[in-house]
Amino acid sequence: MQRASITKPGSQAGGRFVRLPLALAIAVALASPAARADEASLKAEIAELRAQIEQMKAQMKELAAQSRPAPTQPMAAQPATGAAPATAAAPKASPTAAAQTELAARVEQLEQKVTAQAEEQSATTLWGYGEIAYARPTKNSSQTQADLARGVLGWGHRFDDRTRMAAELEVEHAVASSTDKGEVEFEQFYAERDFTERVGGRAGLFLIPIGFINEHHEPTQYYSVFRNFVETSIIPTTWREGGLAVYGGTESGFKWNVGLTTGFNLANWDASSNDGRDSPLGSIHQELSLAAARDLSGYLSLNYVGIPGWTFGGTYFTGKAGQGTPDFAAPDARVTLWEGHVRWQPGPFDISALYSRGTISDTEALNLTFIGQPTPVPQLFYGGYIQGAWRNAWQYKDYALTPFTRYEWVNTAAAYASVPQGLGVAPTPTKQIWTIGADFYITPSIVFKADYQQFKFDTSRNSFQVGFGLNF
Repeated sequence: MQRASITKPGSQAGGRFVRLPLALAIAVALASPAARADEASLKAEIAELRAQIEQMKAQMKELAAQSRPAPTQPMAAQPATGAAPATAAAPKASPTAAAQTELAARVEQLEQKVTAQAEEQSATTLWGYGEIAYARPTKNSSQTQADLARGVLGWGHRFDDRTRMAAELEVEHAVASSTDKGEVEFEQFYAERDFTERVGGRAGLFLIPIGFINEHHEPTQYYSVFRNFVETSIIPTTWREGGLAVYGGTESGFKWNVGLTTGFNLANWDASSNDGRDSPLGSIHQELSLAAARDLSGYLSLNYVGIPGWTFGGTYFTGKAGQGTPDFAAPDARVTLWEGHVRWQPGPFDISALYSRGTISDTEALNLTFIGQPTPVPQLFYGGYIQGAWRNAWQYKDYALTPFTRYEWVNTAAAYASVPQGLGVAPTPTKQIWTIGADFYITPSIVFKADYQQFKFDTSRNSFQVGFGLNF
């Protein structure tokens, strides 16, 4: 939205204002549609309108000062004649009075607009997203699956222009029951407040600000049918914790986020299952469901977006995971996970890279209790990827095609704490995966996807995949 600039009143001549550009500019602004792209622009507009009101009130004071009558001069003595004194001319209205009245009307109009927009911000809103996927292994078609992977409905409410809440309820795999694999869960449930224009706080169940897609995981926000392996196997998805967070940023493009949250519970590790091999932290993630919370965790996330087209950032998360469990063999075990990422978006191209590395300490005694089981607790796990996309490589009206490719390397059990020779489990080899495909948008909020994944060593996992997703 093009906004009128705040300018000082026009020059004065003989105590009169030659022009009133601010009032005219505000009139134009009021006549134009309030086309705001998002919540941030709406907040900025309200702040600007309030600044304009203060500016105009200052002008009103100046006009009031100019309209005060000059001090009365003593009347000269009349000559002693019989002539009647000349009749005084009727006083003329001050030229500033009309300007003052007009300015007061403009201020009232602006104040009404600010009130209306603040009420608009306080409205309850709805949003949501969902995705359906079809995967067909190229060497074992009997494993072909179709799945409504998730459907999410979110809602939010703005209590005032600084305080709001948000919640998201998710259903996974279409059906949730005691005999189905689906789940119903809160993905987010929090309240937040802007303490200043650049610092805010959040409390409740919220997403950890890590990587590219943990906070931005709608199907239109990432390439490929399924989320990449690094940000699902190494960084658990969708990773949320309960706690408190404070975040902010600077004009130069530096953003920070720090929090104290619940963490992982290593006592929930199941050495007989492959869950820990698929995602070490995903298997002991508590999701604020009767979460053991004796040992809290903390994180720090930093990002820099001050160079046009570039994003640099990373997150560090750490906390103990024994949770005071009685007779637990790893009471001092600590989970630490960090990642670094970079993104370059020159014109239509989108090039990104991410690396993440995690450790679980003090697991020697615990793994001795898992002798003979297939999945002991790993000491080290890591992964990374490089990805490139050509956004809108082909475009016609609302339709757009974005081809992409991605190379990943992932190891969910790169090393184990030492155990007596012959009793341990060998580390797993690093998986290497190529994904090539394209996303076809029929609107920016609805996308059809198709891709092919090739595994370098375990070619039985090679697969052709198609999907459909939307968000609103």
